[in-house]
Order: sequence, then structure tokens, then C-alpha cells
Amino acid sequence: MTRTARAYTNIALIKYWGKKDKQLKLPYTNSLSLTLDRFYTDTKATIIDADKDVVYLNKQLLDETKNKRIINYLQTIRDFYGFSDHFQIDSINHVPTSAGFASSASGFAALAAAINETKQLGLTRQELSILARNGSGSASRSIYGGFVEWQAGFDNASSFAIPIDENPQIDLSLLSVVINKHSKKVSSTVGMENSVKTSPFYPNWVTLVSSEIKEIKQAIAKKDLQKIGEISEHNAMSMHALTLSANPSFTYFAPQTIKIMQLIQELRQKGILAYATIDAGPNVKIICTKESITKVQEYIEQQLSDVTCVVANIGPGIQYI
Repeated sequence: MTRTARAYTNIALIKYWGKKDKQLKLPYTNSLSLTLDRFYTDTKATIIDADKDVVYLNKQLLDETKNKRIINYLQTIRDFYGFSDHFQIDSINHVPTSAGFASSASGFAALAAAINETKQLGLTRQELSILARNGSGSASRSIYGGFVEWQAGFDNASSFAIPIDENPQIDLSLLSVVINKHSKKVSSTVGMENSVKTSPFYPNWVTLVSSEIKEIKQAIAKKDLQKIGEISEHNAMSMHALTLSANPSFTYFAPQTIKIMQLIQELRQKGILAYATIDAGPNVKIICTKESITKVQEYIEQQLSDVTCVVANIGPGIQYI
């Protein structure tokens, strides 16, 4: 049985930044995300009569240096479930890779779901979330739609995502402002390690995340978009403060990132609801209402001619096509 699994990216409104277990990808803190409908990965897994896996990404055969992470992950799945089959993986990624748009989240969530279908493992969504996490931590959240919380846990069985509200009736749109589609100079993994080891503010970060997750869940329940935006923006800036306070200091921001932040503040001064969140990359995601998103996009594009704006709405969980 072979079906194509589709997984959507998610944007963390309350970030996770730092792993307490690299192998199992267990984070120091919980995190909370919003699944988006605009960016996604389609993946098909086919059992092949061979002694090694074959991986195609965007119809290009990946060589051994580029597919090592995926090959290692497939071996992890074989070890988990005690089978020896090898696969041909065909994955189409509708996400800018390694540019702060959670391509690994949709990628590994789709891959986990594709293997589950092909091997008929019969995994529950919680078990699928655990399996996806073993490929990429944030992939655990892309199993579900809407607002999702990833519980940090303490071992492989206890670290998984749970849905908070998969179909929220809230007036929320997200404008992704693409500054740079190129890969990051500092990977998220390396950036996290440096921040955990050297930022003097990391212990405060752990405390902050705990309190802001409680606050944002209350705001989600009340459908208070302004509060959701305020908390999300503060959490994002706090995360990036860890990179600036690491030793040596580093940042994912580009000059345009700062400019967009200034423009967002100007929009708020004009009475337009707009708040920023930024993952490990220069690209900015702006939380706003469906009514105001056109005004926000026009304002950004008037001031910056060299960016690309993409509108996203609340997206679903894993689908099969």
C-alpha cells in the first residue's frame, strides 16, 4: 500500500530553543505552534527490493552526503518497528528549505506518515507525533492542524504534540515576508547548542516559556488575537536575544528583518493589528486579521521592493492524497 502523505509547516508562537537530549530531540521546554495552509511537503514511500534506501527531493536524486539525515531516520524507524524493508522516498517540498520556514517540520511529518501508511503500522496520531519528532523536533507539531502544543517530556514515549484547537474560529491570518530563501549560515541545531551553553539568560528563557505558554493558551481560548500577537512577538524577540547574548554572539536577522520590525510598529501606531514572529532565519511572519492583511502587505511592499509576501491561513493536520 502506497499513498502520498501531505504535512503542513507550523510556525511556533512559543518557541523551543535548545535540546536536553540530542538523540531523541527532547527540548528543554514545551512549545506552542500554529499549523499553516500555505507551505507543505508531499511524500510517498515505496518499498523496494534493494539493500539501501533511495531518496528523491523535488524529483532530484539526493547523493549520500545530502540524504544522510533521512537515511539515518529511516534506519531509526526500522529499528523501532523491527522490519528490514528499504524504501524509495519521493518528496516534493513546497517550502523554502533551511530558511526559517520549518521545512524539516513538514518534511519529517510527511515522511513519518508515508512510512506509517506504506508499512500499515497503524500508528495513532500521538505515536505518529513521537515518530516524526525523531526526525525533527518541530515535526511532532505538524501532525495536527490549528494550535498545537509540543510537550517536552523526559523520554521517547513522553515527548509528543497534542492539539489545543485544530479548527479555531478566530480571525487570524499570517503574512510571511520572505527576505532570503537561502540556507542559514548557522543551523538551528548549532545555534541552539551555542545559546544553551553560553547565553547567561538561558535559565530565564526556560522560566519565560513556561509562563507564556499558559498565557497564550488563555488568549487562544478567549480568541484574543491582540494578546496572542503580543505574547508571540515577545517570545520571538526573547529567543533571538539568546543568540545575541551567546558567546560568540550571532544573529539570524538581516537588515531587512529590522526594517520590517520597524514597519510593524508603525502599522500598530496607525491602529492596524500586526505582530511579528521570527524563527531561526531572517524571514518575518506577521500575525494580523484577515481584514487587515491586505493593508499590511501593501505597506510592507511599498517600503521594501526586494521582498516576497505570501499570505497563509490556519492549516490542517496530516492528509493523504
